[in-house]
Amino acid sequence: MATKTITIDDLRAHKTKESLYLLIHGKVYDVSKFIDEHPGGDEVLLAEGGQDATEAFEDVGHSDEARALLPGMLVGEFEGGAKLKSGAAEAQSKRVSNAVEQGSNMMYFLPLGLLGAYFAWRYYTGSA
Repeated sequence: MATKTITIDDLRAHKTKESLYLLIHGKVYDVSKFIDEHPGGDEVLLAEGGQDATEAFEDVGHSDEARALLPGMLVGEFEGGAKLKSGAAEAQSKRVSNAVEQGSNMMYFLPLGLLGAYFAWRYYTGSA
């Protein structure tokens, strides 16, 4: 059986709750019937609808059971290859990455700054 080839226009046309396609590892899946059963809620799927959801799918760390459901939802192969990123999606990814990096830096500097302030207060008040 030959697989159907899905174009970028076909993929982007299916991003509603009634008809929701996701691109994962170069294959397009119709997750419309699964949307109400998704453990993460429908908003998670709707946010990725009509676009490449590979990164989001892998970041969550889906179980083998979740991966076993995919073949039953397969629509076809994506004509654009395994990865699709729009300029807006790439920019969003960079913003998220920068925010995480800045948050990570604050995770270290804030406690160290507070600890330094505490010891300075103890030193200057003579309670050492």
